[in-house]
Amino acid sequence: MPFLDVLLHPARMRVVQALLDGSVLTTTQLRAALPDVPAASLYRHVTTLLEAGVLEVAGEKRVRGAVERSFRLHLPNAGVTADEARTLSADDHRRAFTAFCAMLMADFDRYLAAPGVDVVDDGVSFTQAALWLTDDEFADMRRELAAVITSRTGNGPGENRVKRLISTVLMPAR
Repeated sequence: MPFLDVLLHPARMRVVQALLDGSVLTTTQLRAALPDVPAASLYRHVTTLLEAGVLEVAGEKRVRGAVERSFRLHLPNAGVTADEARTLSADDHRRAFTAFCAMLMADFDRYLAAPGVDVVDDGVSFTQAALWLTDDEFADMRRELAAVITSRTGNGPGENRVKRLISTVLMPAR
């Protein structure tokens, strides 16, 4: 299966997303995190991601005579490299962006469907800004954004911590 097809399947994208925070999860825990994905489908998607090298086995333990594996994301294989991005066709980029937007819409819909939603108190925001930047200024800004986000990726679950999604789209205005 072509690598882009491995990554762009909606259920597989959600498995990747569930592990993006550095979590190590069993399939049972993934099923709890993704209750709308049928169990048999989830097992197939985990196997596909494992065979593609997107997931790796973090551990194994015996549970009632069976071996239960825990998985983590293998970050180098969880996305498209710059060299790979340059070789993708315009249609491949459109497919990837459409899948990304569909995932955002599904995430937002799941959020809105939850009880007790308060978009203001929850800090929900979607904005767009247009900035005039040289290539060097843009590269600096990307590094700064990455540093801000990376500085918090080690945070684990804890009291008063809420898992929050931050999604970015950066492109020239034409």
